[in-house]
Amino acid sequence: MNAKEKHGLKKIINELSLIRGRHTELVSVYIPQEYDINKVIQHLQQEQGTAQNIKSASTRTNVIDALERMIRSLRLYKQTPSNGLAIFSGNTSEREGKVDLNVWAIEPPKPIKTRLYRCDQTFVLDPLKEQLEYTDFYALIVLDKKEATIGLLKGTSIITIKYFHSSVPGKFKTGGQSANRFRNIRENLTKEFFIRVADAANTEFLPIKTNIKGVLIGGPGMTKNEFIDSNCLNDELQRKIVAVKDLTYTDESGLHHLVESCQDVLAKEDIIREKQLMNRFFETFAKDENKIAYGIAQVKEMLEMGVVDTLLLSDSIEDKTAEELETIAEKYSTKTEYISTETKEGMQLKELGKVGAILRYPIVRQ
Repeated sequence: MNAKEKHGLKKIINELSLIRGRHTELVSVYIPQEYDINKVIQHLQQEQGTAQNIKSASTRTNVIDALERMIRSLRLYKQTPSNGLAIFSGNTSEREGKVDLNVWAIEPPKPIKTRLYRCDQTFVLDPLKEQLEYTDFYALIVLDKKEATIGLLKGTSIITIKYFHSSVPGKFKTGGQSANRFRNIRENLTKEFFIRVADAANTEFLPIKTNIKGVLIGGPGMTKNEFIDSNCLNDELQRKIVAVKDLTYTDESGLHHLVESCQDVLAKEDIIREKQLMNRFFETFAKDENKIAYGIAQVKEMLEMGVVDTLLLSDSIEDKTAEELETIAEKYSTKTEYISTETKEGMQLKELGKVGAILRYPIVRQ
């Protein structure tokens, strides 16, 4: 799920979460992928019959009507969408005695696995909220003989899990028997350090191994290769190594450098795509500041002139403002991209007013 899809899903979840029924009259239905939508319609028709037994006249009417609106919406589908369907219906009026029936049908970005029907005072949103969580990760390991750091790349977040400092001494320059003994001590301490790092990686990563798309390893010189060749890392993780990169740093900043150096492997991941968009924005700014705009007022003006090629919206922007800018962008076939605040570049966009634009051609502003 890209940042735009995530923002859209978060927006609808926030909207639905604010709705409260006076009684158990809000209907939530989740239809798994490949499930027969006609069976769901039949089930809802049966629930309409059951609802006739509700004692409260207003609740009975609201439930039956909500189910009817939902059934009509489902009949517009020839079959269940590829990822399933989440559909919600109910009286959303906040005034006693007034009826404002609404229905929402959501084709989620990830497959729905759960079959669910519920009437309650609130909509059931947990299955949709779970879709906002990233379930696939990349394991990150950076190390030299002085230190090591392990972490996870989770969507656009780089999470540091553990930092290690070794007791391996520096190289001994003098020769002779003492040098050989010193070299053996150093090799043993290096081996112990590798085992310590690998044990921590095995402990952290093996429980989520099915969700790990790949293991990325980095560091200076040959140490990272020696670590891999030591076979200290569990075989299942060893087989998931997809990139080994030369790096200068092996502390927390090394994890960020590792991800940046693995753009070839991570090309389709959100974090790289967002970094590339923001790099394009800043590079354009450096070459010709008249070809970019930032801040809500300035960007809105450029959108209304139809000169914006790409609209960049921070995921921290207010929904109403985002919707207004997107609506204008659509009129002029402007591409809209959402940028998360979990990266350095995303925070820079937030500081620039939460919105930026790359223009089709330079516009000189007074």
